[in-house]
Amino acid sequence: MLKVYYIMHSCFLVELDDRYLLFDYFNRDVVADTVAFHGSLPELNPSKYLYVFASHSHKDHWWLENLRWADNRNNVHYILSKDIRLGRNYLLRNGFDYSIKEKITFVGAMKKYKVDDMVVETLRSTDAGVAFVISVKDLNIYHAGDLNWWNAEGRGELYGEVYGREYKRALRPIANRHFDFGFVVLDSRMGEDGYFLGMEHFVKNIECDLIFPMHMWEDYKWVERFKKRPGLANLKDRIVDIDRDNMLFEIED
Repeated sequence: MLKVYYIMHSCFLVELDDRYLLFDYFNRDVVADTVAFHGSLPELNPSKYLYVFASHSHKDHWWLENLRWADNRNNVHYILSKDIRLGRNYLLRNGFDYSIKEKITFVGAMKKYKVDDMVVETLRSTDAGVAFVISVKDLNIYHAGDLNWWNAEGRGELYGEVYGREYKRALRPIANRHFDFGFVVLDSRMGEDGYFLGMEHFVKNIECDLIFPMHMWEDYKWVERFKKRPGLANLKDRIVDIDRDNMLFEIED
């Protein structure tokens, strides 16, 4: 039995028997001026290894204070997109010893890395940083970061077409692969004509057993709305129902 915790926004915690995989955790108070996030981490077993992933530097995906976990844990490692800048002077100004970088693997787009017994691959984002493809203990996991078919209302049809081409191109490397679960953007800010584009393409073209919507800015009604779209009748059961922060899903492995 493995556990998937939906914390908030694009933050998920995957708990395996010997480790945690934490994705895109941030300080909810930093963006409290726009959205009231309520997510918080569950109590973590200190004997389990903690791998902390950050897909890019945006404040709703990365928090510098995450590095403080290394003060109390020897069993922590960070896998961070290279656009997260952690120079010596910056770290020292914020109270970190430069040796923290020994616990960090910086990743670039379209690369493959071996992190202990895990294989971490990256895709290009259509916004910033990377998307993650992780193989660990016979599990294949996808986390989109900000890889999405962006199509904001009022930006024009050409804007959406350009992002659509880039999105489809970015997903080509995983077109013939199977995923046990994926974390995929469903952003209502794209409006009625655009919120579903990235998710729908993923659902119809990527083989993934369970798909967790994310990046919803606390506007969860769009999950059910998406599942009612035409052409999804035979696919909607793959979409996990998320309707609040701090949800736990137990999955048979």
